[in-house]
Amino acid sequence: EPQPGLSLLRLAQGQVDAAVAAIRRLVSEPDDVQGAAGDLARARLLAAHVEIMLVAGRVDAARSGAEELADWAIHVDVPLLQAMSAQATGAVLLAEGSPDTALDRLRHACGIWQTLTAPYDVARTRVLMGVACRLLGDHDTGQMHLDAACNVFRDLGALPDLTRTEKLTLKTAPGARGLLTPRELEVLRLVSLGKTNRAVAAELFLSEKTVARHVSNILTKLGLSSRSAATAYAYEHGLV
Repeated sequence: EPQPGLSLLRLAQGQVDAAVAAIRRLVSEPDDVQGAAGDLARARLLAAHVEIMLVAGRVDAARSGAEELADWAIHVDVPLLQAMSAQATGAVLLAEGSPDTALDRLRHACGIWQTLTAPYDVARTRVLMGVACRLLGDHDTGQMHLDAACNVFRDLGALPDLTRTEKLTLKTAPGARGLLTPRELEVLRLVSLGKTNRAVAAELFLSEKTVARHVSNILTKLGLSSRSAATAYAYEHGLV
C-alpha cells in the first residue's frame, strides 16, 4: 500500500480532491496490521489525514483525526507518536484560531522531535510555530522560526518545503494583490477572520464547493500549505 505517501504527493501536486478521497478511504478501512507496526502505520495515516484535511479546509475532519491520534499517543506510550500527536493537534488549533494554545502543543512536539534527532520534522513544526507567533503579534520570533526552518530545508534538499516557507517570510513573500483575483482576495480576508467555507459561502452568496476551489487556488498561488498559513500571510500583508 503506497499510502499515505501517495496522498501527500497528490497534495503537494495541488490535487487536493484526489488526496482527500484517498486518505478518507484509508482512514475508514479496518487495520490489516496488528501490534506495534500497525499502531505506527495507523498513526502515520492519521497524521497525513490531518495535514490533508487542513489544506482542504475541512477543519472538523482534521480535528477528528487529531483526536484519534491523541488517543493512540495516550495508549501507546512512544515518543514518536506523542510528537506526531502534538504536532497534529497544534496544527488543528492553529486552523481553529487558537494560536496561543497551538503554540504550547507545537513547542512540545518540537522538543520531542529534537530528542529523536528528526531535523525535518523539527523544521516542519517550526514553520507552524512561526505562523502562530505571527498571529500573536510576535513577528520577530515568528521570523526566526521560519528562517531556522528554511535553513534546515535547504541543508536537507527539501526544496518544495523550502519554497513554501520562503514565501511566508517577509523578505520573499509575493504581493497578494498582484497574484489573486478580487474574489480570491475577498475569500482570503474572510478565511483569515476564522470563517469556515460555509460561512464564507453564505456571506459572498457562493456555494461551498466554489469557496473550497477559491481557497485551493489561493494556497497554490501564494505557495502556502494551510488556511492558518494563509491567515498569517493576510495579516502580514495588510489584507485584514
